[in-house]
Amino acid sequence: MDMFLEVSDARYIDNYKIRLLFNNGESKTVDLWNQLNGKVFEPLRTLDYFKSFKIRFNTIEWENGADFAPEFLYEIGK
Repeated sequence: MDMFLEVSDARYIDNYKIRLLFNNGESKTVDLWNQLNGKVFEPLRTLDYFKSFKIRFNTIEWENGADFAPEFLYEIGK
C-alpha cells in the first residue's frame, strides 16, 4: 500500500528556503521564491511573513491559508 506523503518537520534556513522532513524519512530543502506567484502567495514575499509558517494538515501553511501540497514540495526539493 502506498503511503501518503506528509511533512513531519519544517525548519527555516535562509531567504526563501525551508528544510523539510517527510514521513518517508527523507529530508529535502525547498527554495520557494519562484513559487510565490498569485494573490494568496503575495504576502509570503515579505520575509518575516514567509518565516511564520506552521505545519498544518500534513504540510506547511501560513496564516492566510497559503500552502503547498507535500507531493509538490517533495518533487521540487533537493
